[in-house]
Amino acid sequence: MDTVGLGMCWEDLPVGHKFRTIGRTITEADLVGFINVTGMVEVLFTDVEYAAKHGPKGGRLVPGALAYCICEGLLVQATLQRTGLAFLTMEFDVKGPTFVGDTVHVEVEVLESRPTSKDPNRGLVRTRNNIIKQTGETVITYTPMRLAAGRAMRDAH
Repeated sequence: MDTVGLGMCWEDLPVGHKFRTIGRTITEADLVGFINVTGMVEVLFTDVEYAAKHGPKGGRLVPGALAYCICEGLLVQATLQRTGLAFLTMEFDVKGPTFVGDTVHVEVEVLESRPTSKDPNRGLVRTRNNIIKQTGETVITYTPMRLAAGRAMRDAH
């Protein structure tokens, strides 16, 4: 019997492959929970009056790390269930602000995909992930390198 909800194996992600996630709106509750859990109590995120005078215009600013974490969640749900083995490294570039009420999604392009030198049932996959909000603006670009299971490893469980 087939199991639904399994992630993509490294063999399913050839160089040049592109896909996008569903969208997710960032809420005030997301912001409050995130800054409380992380201790990221910068006044730009906790003091509405200060942010209105000194922050970027457009609404209630959220940390780039929050937008990134929400988008990683979207990717894990869609692509990494039972196949993601490790997040190894990444470059991270915040290009613009994200606010409470913004709806974000991720557009992904595979830049590198190959078996590891020690185990062909595991592969290394590097992607370029653009976090895009409802205006069409790319607010964050990051390029993670992940260790992913191969089909044989995923299907053995």
